[in-house]
Amino acid sequence: MKLQHLLVIIDPTRTDQPALTRARWIAQRCGARLELLACEYNPALDNALLLDRGDLDAAQRNLLDERLAWLQQLAAPLREAGLDVHCQVRWGKSLHHQVVLHCEQTSPDLVLKSAHHHNLLKRLLLTNNDWQLIRHCPQPLWLVQHGEWSGKNLCAAVDPLHAGDTPATLDHRLITVARELEQRLQLDAHYLHAYMAVPRTLAFNAELLADYDNYVLRTEAHHREAFDALLAHYPQIDRQRTLLGQGFAEEVIPAYVKDHAIDLLLMGAVARGQLDNALIGQTAERVFEEVECDLLVIRPRT
Repeated sequence: MKLQHLLVIIDPTRTDQPALTRARWIAQRCGARLELLACEYNPALDNALLLDRGDLDAAQRNLLDERLAWLQQLAAPLREAGLDVHCQVRWGKSLHHQVVLHCEQTSPDLVLKSAHHHNLLKRLLLTNNDWQLIRHCPQPLWLVQHGEWSGKNLCAAVDPLHAGDTPATLDHRLITVARELEQRLQLDAHYLHAYMAVPRTLAFNAELLADYDNYVLRTEAHHREAFDALLAHYPQIDRQRTLLGQGFAEEVIPAYVKDHAIDLLLMGAVARGQLDNALIGQTAERVFEEVECDLLVIRPRT
């Protein structure tokens, strides 16, 4: 994954801009160009009754000009620090739709967006725009928390049995991106696979229940064999920073993130239909709500 062009989604509703802070950190280490994007839409300035179309267009331009001037103010200290920064504004409904369109037109290497954070519970809360971007953003999507950032460790959560990715390309892409970030940003990369055997209380027949201990051992061996086969493609990986964890992903992954001080969690997103979207969303949401780190979402190449 190249890190030459970083697209930063600026949120006009908040005073802090965690995504911009993180983008600056990345750019200072790899010399990337930053593009700041703000999207605006006000239905009162679109197809309003009893108003001239020319007046509406002028009002839209004025609003966009004001937003662009504000972006330039945000960019000023970055430019003073020697970074290459460009600013862009767009007009249109739904933030995620405008971001996807902009990505299709400009092909950034990475998209960074601030995620909402609940101060009391210290949990990451994803908005509808976040979820739509996870599903449709053609570029890697880095969701930034506003918590403290030490920039030391990342973790790629892989699925070597490819339950949601038959050709297994996504696992390899996750590992490739993790290794590139390790080299470019000096992050220590960890690799994790969480699996869950059918709990004894949910054993669906007497035969399984009678042989339950052996079933658990066979399940672990099956997942370990697949995990080892995946990692065998990358002999440079330090096996001391890999883990096969037994348990639900929404429990194993947050625990690993906390225990190993992970700053950035890499996860794959596969969505083929509305039902898949719902199931993927439910699992990912439970993981995301529990972690206190940044999230990098990788989609398969199309």
